[in-house]
Amino acid sequence: MNKTFKIYAAIFIIVMVILALLEVNKKEVVDWRKNFNVTQKSPFGLFVFNEEVKGLFKNKIVKIDQSPFDYYNEHKKEKHNILVIESDIDSESWSKILNEVSKGSDAMIMVSDIPKEISDSIGYYDSEISFEEQNVLKLTDKKFQNDFIKMDKFPSGRGFTYIKPNVEVLGKTVEKNNQDQANFIKAKFGKGKIYVHSEPLFITNYYLLKPGNIKYAQDVFSYLDDKETLWFVKGKTSESRFFMRFILSNPALKYAWWVFLGGLLLFIFFNAKRKQRIVPKIEPLKNTSVDFVKSIGNLYLQEGDFHDMMAKKAQYFLNKVRMDLLIDTQNLDEEFVKKLQLKTGKPIELIQEAINLIKKGQDRYANVMQEDLVRMNKILDEILK
Repeated sequence: MNKTFKIYAAIFIIVMVILALLEVNKKEVVDWRKNFNVTQKSPFGLFVFNEEVKGLFKNKIVKIDQSPFDYYNEHKKEKHNILVIESDIDSESWSKILNEVSKGSDAMIMVSDIPKEISDSIGYYDSEISFEEQNVLKLTDKKFQNDFIKMDKFPSGRGFTYIKPNVEVLGKTVEKNNQDQANFIKAKFGKGKIYVHSEPLFITNYYLLKPGNIKYAQDVFSYLDDKETLWFVKGKTSESRFFMRFILSNPALKYAWWVFLGGLLLFIFFNAKRKQRIVPKIEPLKNTSVDFVKSIGNLYLQEGDFHDMMAKKAQYFLNKVRMDLLIDTQNLDEEFVKKLQLKTGKPIELIQEAINLIKKGQDRYANVMQEDLVRMNKILDEILK
């Protein structure tokens, strides 16, 4: 283990210990971002609403993960409801939605920042922002007077200050130090109707899980007729295709990934300059094959073990037959003799004599003479020529 490796190991261990201490001592942080994502269980996600939406719409709701522009170019629909919740929609898609409304469909749009295409089309002015930390959402219909939501976490405070005569106010925001502002309006457009709510936070997880708040949501959606509802959720339900999505979505794996990248950068930094070392002089390897063969030959000659040499010669011959001639050598029978004769073209008598010598060399109890070894060596070499 060299010095450089020890340094890297020490740095890596120190970093891991620091991260472990931070992980143990860190407090759970609540994500208060207004993401409006149907898969998120954070306070301002739409996971609860997504679970309850079928009940709210009596199983007549369909989630669409296409833009309205693409969807309506591919589908022709009868009168239906359209639902949009805090979603980035392009101008062409808003035009498609307004076109469907003009033909008799109804649209409910819940956004904190009303798109210009909608405000220009249904006839009301821009909304006003209040900076009160708390407010109350109420509906103007007397039958809904007991159903309200207290907004106590980051309300947008948006409401419609100036409304034209053809727009009906269905709900309002009540604040302690300000005048009431309309936050839920209805406007006729062609043969259909457009509903706009400027405070979509009321259908997020944080507010829907509070006792009694679900009733307000039911009241709001009750303004839509009992027909099929298309909920455009493009950008909310479609799963990210980024190849790192699983690692980055898991805190532990994300930490490990950043540690790996940090270690890689450290390695590159410390090895940016190549270290030129003295190139040692390497002597060419000496060919000792001939000396080895001579030594082995002398050893067998001194020992006089002709039986063992015949066995090894037979083993070498059969291996060459298998590899070069592709003949099975498991059974040295008449079939083997015929195949070997056909492949080599040698006389069958010569091959038969070779087989007999091979079997003699393989028989550990056979009496082997030097003449047998010489004869087998000559025959086998001749067959393999």
